Amino acid sequence: MKVLLFDIDGTLILAGGAGRKALNHAAKRLYGKDDVCGEFSLAGRTDLWNFSAAYQVATGRRPSPIAMARLRREYLRLLPRYVRRAQRDGTYILPVGIRPLLKRLKRTPGVLLGLGTGNLKKGAHIKLGPSGFNEYFRFGGFGCDSFHRPAILKKAVCRAERLAGERVSPQDVFVIGDTPHDVSAGRKAGFQTIAVGTGFATWESLKQAKPDHLARDFRGIAKWLKWFGV
Repeated sequence: MKVLLFDIDGTLILAGGAGRKALNHAAKRLYGKDDVCGEFSLAGRTDLWNFSAAYQVATGRRPSPIAMARLRREYLRLLPRYVRRAQRDGTYILPVGIRPLLKRLKRTPGVLLGLGTGNLKKGAHIKLGPSGFNEYFRFGGFGCDSFHRPAILKKAVCRAERLAGERVSPQDVFVIGDTPHDVSAGRKAGFQTIAVGTGFATWESLKQAKPDHLARDFRGIAKWLKWFGV
């Protein structure tokens, strides 16, 4: 059994900065602070990490669980608006080759497609909605599972094992993402890593992260299937 864990932002889709814009708007509404996300990088982070950073930038304090829950609710309330805006503005983009690859993998025996993302579960499905990709992913690890990406990936594999009814070797788990954070998280979790140059990181930074495999985009299905061992 092969378990393939895909990141979302910059990997499966580019959503025109919908998440960043929704978090900026939420912080502005709740705390009166403009452009909180301009003071830190969201790329490759978890939503819980980003919410905590946004709160600290806006207020100068560490967030309480109540404050985090309030910010999370406001973010999720605003996120669909910015995803729709990205669609309307033409900034909601699917990376080259991703749809044909997912279609092929879905019908390949012995493959489980999952998400390994820093997005909250609800936020992940909101972002993926316009792409039609939600139907491909029956499970995942999400930003609501942990602050830390390796723990998120391990949670996804636990869920995959429950679906499959069998144990999965770490060598049969592949983490696919567009930033060095995805590579380092996959490596720390003990899984194989594939970096793809479809998102927010520079090509040089992806090479320096030393993933097991590196691709410019998702074209060349035969190459990807070979990497996955299917």
